[in-house]
Amino acid sequence: MEKTATLNLRVNPTLKQDAESILGRLGIPMSTAVDMFLNQIVLVGGIPFSVTLPGAPESIDTSRMSEEQIHMKIQKGYDSYKAGHTQSAADAFTKFRENHS
Repeated sequence: MEKTATLNLRVNPTLKQDAESILGRLGIPMSTAVDMFLNQIVLVGGIPFSVTLPGAPESIDTSRMSEEQIHMKIQKGYDSYKAGHTQSAADAFTKFRENHS
């Protein structure tokens, strides 16, 4: 199929750079990846993956808890705070990045 149409779109520069990095490791140019995505839309008749909000883990999903369970969770967090089991947000994010990079 002849490629003569042009797509112009704006995306977050960091997202673009991250995607290009991954695609580069796969040996796939961005234009090919976009072409693959559009082909899949046509083949499946829609977005080729589920578009949903992620569910909260059951341990923190208050819609599945009784009022008593919610109060127990809040009390447990407060008790932990009072016992000094805290860290700064900066430290928490640094530790997260170390464990998930």
